[in-house]
Amino acid sequence: MAKIGIIGAGSWGIALSVLLHNNGHDVSVWSIIKEEIEMLREKREHESKLPGVHLAEDILFTDDLLEIAADKDVLIMAVPSPYTRSTSKMLKGLVKEGQIIVNVAKGIEEATLDTLTDIIEEELPGVNAAVLSGPSHAEEVGRCIPTTCVVGAHDPHTAQYLQSIFISPVFRVYTSPDMLGIELGGALKNVIALAAGIADGLGYGDNTKAALITRGIAEIARLGIAMGGKSETFYGLTGIGDLIVTCASVHSRNRKAGYLIGQGRTMEEAMDEVKMIVEGVYSAKAALALSKKYGIEMPIVEQVNKVLFEGKRADEAVNELMMRDPKIENGGLTW
Repeated sequence: MAKIGIIGAGSWGIALSVLLHNNGHDVSVWSIIKEEIEMLREKREHESKLPGVHLAEDILFTDDLLEIAADKDVLIMAVPSPYTRSTSKMLKGLVKEGQIIVNVAKGIEEATLDTLTDIIEEELPGVNAAVLSGPSHAEEVGRCIPTTCVVGAHDPHTAQYLQSIFISPVFRVYTSPDMLGIELGGALKNVIALAAGIADGLGYGDNTKAALITRGIAEIARLGIAMGGKSETFYGLTGIGDLIVTCASVHSRNRKAGYLIGQGRTMEEAMDEVKMIVEGVYSAKAALALSKKYGIEMPIVEQVNKVLFEGKRADEAVNELMMRDPKIENGGLTW
């Protein structure tokens, strides 16, 4: 049994608390919102974010960060990506040297273009940061629906230790040394999912969705490989796997926000209606900046940014994508 502290009581943090408790671990969950902690203690259910999922009586809920950080084998960083840095700053002086901290959020910091594990290690020198990612909607993990993920770490011992903690009959976990590729796949797929949702909102069909998924992973892989990620990662669970589920699922907040934008809402109106952090909106500018920094063509990401931040009509963005200069599908193939 491991002592595990989950930092963040959103849908993903709560779903992981159920999984890890079912695996026999000692689980504690922290939220900065006192009212949220009181509700979880009293109701043993997150009524707004994961309704119907019962939380066992021996899962501890607290708003005391020292209580959640002290004497834990593993800490899980489950706050939305825009709050990774501020939460890491709050943990200074509370975590021990070599503390394993597993990032489970998906995003890239716009101001610095840092990945989330980069942020954790920058703010908390000496910790052992890792990442868990994959096609894993909280709504399904919380209900014990079979799911597969990947844990990435700097060394195989940490990766295998975390694999043993998370793995269960309903949650299969693979390991990988490619932390950068895992995090880039998780962050960038949210931007493509916005595009897929926009296409749905415009009334387009399966052909369009398949095109966006396929060309989207090509964009993600081009950038990721240029940055040092591995091609195998982008065509695995944390790349194409996560992209498929986020573009197609009714649980996807990024797809839902895109759908509302395709129907005519502004980005702000769509985010208000979704009522949860839409990670793709926060990652879109970072993705575009990275594409320019590394000289990588990412036309879908470019058009998503224009729709989100420049007021471009969604149907015009699709038309511009369709009417780009003709080219060979894969430049690595020759006659």
